[in-house]
Amino acid sequence: MAPHQDTGAGVEAERPEYAGHYRLESLLGSGGMGVVHLARSTSGKQLAVKVVHAEFAKDPEFRGRFRQEVGAARRVSGAFTASVVDADPEAARPWMATLFVPGPTLAGHVKRNGPMAPAEVRRLMAGLAEALRDIHRVGVVHRDLKPSNVLLAEDGPKVIDFGISRPKDSELRTETGKLIGTPPFMAPEQFRRPREVGPAADIFALGSVLVHAATGRGPFDSDSPYVVAYQVVHDEPDLTGVPEDLAPLIERCLAKEPEDRPTPDELMRELRSVAASYDTQVFIPAQRAGDQPGPEPEPRVGDADKPGRTGRPGGRRVVFGLGALGVAVLAALAAVQLPGGESVPPKDDTPRTTSAAFRAWATPGPGNGMPRCSYGADQLLCARAGQVFALDPSDGRLRWRHAVASADGSGTPAVVGGLVLSPPTRDGHVEALDPGSGATRWKRDAPAHGGLASAGDTLLLTGADGTVTAVDGATGGTRWSHRVPGHVAPRFVSFAGDPLAYATSPSDDGSRTRVTAVDPVSGDVRWDARLEGELEPVGTNGGTVLLASSDRVYGDTDAVTGYTPETGATRRVALSAALEQAQGTVHEGVAYLMATGGTLTAVDLEAGEQLWSLETGLTRGSAPVSDGRHVYLAAPDGRLLAVDAKSGRLAGQTPSRLGEAGTVAAALPAPVVADGRVYASAPDGTVFAADGRDPGVW
Repeated sequence: MAPHQDTGAGVEAERPEYAGHYRLESLLGSGGMGVVHLARSTSGKQLAVKVVHAEFAKDPEFRGRFRQEVGAARRVSGAFTASVVDADPEAARPWMATLFVPGPTLAGHVKRNGPMAPAEVRRLMAGLAEALRDIHRVGVVHRDLKPSNVLLAEDGPKVIDFGISRPKDSELRTETGKLIGTPPFMAPEQFRRPREVGPAADIFALGSVLVHAATGRGPFDSDSPYVVAYQVVHDEPDLTGVPEDLAPLIERCLAKEPEDRPTPDELMRELRSVAASYDTQVFIPAQRAGDQPGPEPEPRVGDADKPGRTGRPGGRRVVFGLGALGVAVLAALAAVQLPGGESVPPKDDTPRTTSAAFRAWATPGPGNGMPRCSYGADQLLCARAGQVFALDPSDGRLRWRHAVASADGSGTPAVVGGLVLSPPTRDGHVEALDPGSGATRWKRDAPAHGGLASAGDTLLLTGADGTVTAVDGATGGTRWSHRVPGHVAPRFVSFAGDPLAYATSPSDDGSRTRVTAVDPVSGDVRWDARLEGELEPVGTNGGTVLLASSDRVYGDTDAVTGYTPETGATRRVALSAALEQAQGTVHEGVAYLMATGGTLTAVDLEAGEQLWSLETGLTRGSAPVSDGRHVYLAAPDGRLLAVDAKSGRLAGQTPSRLGEAGTVAAALPAPVVADGRVYASAPDGTVFAADGRDPGVW
């Protein structure tokens, strides 16, 4: 066996000779989660094999994270990614083998040779855009694209390291909070709303990577990761030194709001339009002595950065506390496009009759993008960039449509005070529409950089200074306006059938959460509690509020906590395995939690137990909804899934509706359940309905 390049005692002590059938020849790198070896298959093919550290192989939770990484990497295939050849997440020492990619990382290349020439930057941009297209098409969001995760091969750049499988190592324990990533290459929403990070975050990271390639530094630079975080959220990027013909496109990639960034397909189209700047020649960065294989080759898998490396190009993954940033934000933004045209009758092969009373339907719309829908005023209310529209819930026919000037595509329309509240526009307005015609009944300003939530017949607007203004949904008049005691920038949630709105604020160290129940009509505080842990309300049951509890290191949901204000009693039910970026709902005291990576878990708080856990196979899914019989989820490819609420078994799913362009939404709208029917939308623009009583025939 060739001598290893890293001779650290810990690495030497745990060095195996084989991973499966692959002989490990030399060490390419070592990092917090494992070591990466150069290996050969029986036929002689060179591979890069990541082997998990022995101490983490004993941790069931970490094994689950590694399985997620393997699953995500296997779903991605293309000319600009390193393909998975084999893996065994269940081995005594879990491992994953990918094709070995000769060539330095982008971080190493820039560190040794300085910034790339403009032509190289253009080809890098084209290759990475194509890589992200392939990644996003299968519903994967990389979330940690950075120079050390980009390999410069002769045939183009390769993106590596999917899933962010993270060990609970000592370095990360020194920080608190819920955000993990590499600060100079993280998008604003990764700091502001980490549970709703979508493909657009990878586009922001791409912009930062390209600035680094062109200048040797990032668009946001500071020795402090917390300062970088502030700059990413608030400051304009420094594009000094970026090629002039690429600067406008890179600036769009670095837009603060996800919907303002181009998609990978748009990037490739615009690159082709840059005359004399885009070509399809083989990608061969200028080879200098430092790029040739030597005694210390760059790691071929991004997690395996060499220990002790402190240079800025690769950056470090850091955990942040949201309280230090104090940022109040609006709801997650979906990557949607404007539909144009009337409702179109479904094709004969699309619907399926499931009962005499209801026939499944599908109303396709031109273009791509997922409408965001809700149910109210006896109709299905949907929004996408440029308009709000109402559909007949029985057959999908268009009832009315209202243009919303400069709409950004975010948010879901809702009935508030008997009127249809449209999502906010780019110029900062919200409109209340007549539910019968779609005509505007009232309009008023919404606070910039603030929060918006509805509770009963009241609209709650939270300004950047923390002032909350309650608006009568029926008239548009102000009911009250003041700050909520104990909250700097409160974020409200409310639940159907519950007259209260709940504001939450975690402590800076994530050890406690202040939860305040507010009467939305009067503004009075009904109760106020300081509860242990970092908590987020997911629903109520009788007089008990159910909250998802997150661990203080990674921000993953590890328990469901119930708080009963009448008695002050709390109850906590731990999960068998932590759920990454979980979204939740509650039905009759049972909490259903859906995690990034596809795990759906049911917890009965009253019984004090986890009922079941199902691996759905989705890398990413919508928030769950339930009618008591089934739990429903939307998939990135447009499928609607139904899971039996009692057994946790898959009960049915609809065909995929991805669309020709393969657009993947930044945030998946949750299905809508009403009167035994389930309504959902798809990336191809379709809104469709299915009978919730019999998912087996979908």
